[in-house]
Amino acid sequence: MAELSDRDIDFLQSLQRGQTITGTITEIASFGVTFVDIGGYTAMINIPELSWRPIHHPGDVVAVGQTIATEILDIDLERGRVSLSLRALQRDPLTDLEHRIGSVVVGPVTKVVPFGAFVRVEDRPDGFEGLVPKAELPTGHPVDVGDILTVAIAEVDVARRRVLLSLSPDGSPRSPDR
Repeated sequence: MAELSDRDIDFLQSLQRGQTITGTITEIASFGVTFVDIGGYTAMINIPELSWRPIHHPGDVVAVGQTIATEILDIDLERGRVSLSLRALQRDPLTDLEHRIGSVVVGPVTKVVPFGAFVRVEDRPDGFEGLVPKAELPTGHPVDVGDILTVAIAEVDVARRRVLLSLSPDGSPRSPDR
């Protein structure tokens, strides 16, 4: 690693964890890190810090040349790295779902796993998904990806980023074309 200049060291020492700083997206790397110019110094945002919502690629959230406000998560003077978070300045939308415990929603099955099925509970491509445990799934009707289920939001664990669903009495699976 290259030695830091006196200017870089002075700049890094002027930063504080938790500080809000504005920067411009300079590069979105193939390995998912987004690089941001913060006053002539390059900082980075890892994928989990871009959004509270699930994303597949940083380009889903930011674009090269875009100016953004971020929060400083960490300053590593030894390695000359600054870690930023875009999501730290955003309200967590999963808390809205927490207030909907007990409500019934209709959504598509997005994944079937040995222990149950995941169902999207928000009507948007990056919507949150919840798990219907295998024990709750109908035994006579296999569930497939794309099937539509009627489920109730049973539990939302914001800290662990998990949503538990229960199958509603009328929640037997139906294919999207029915």
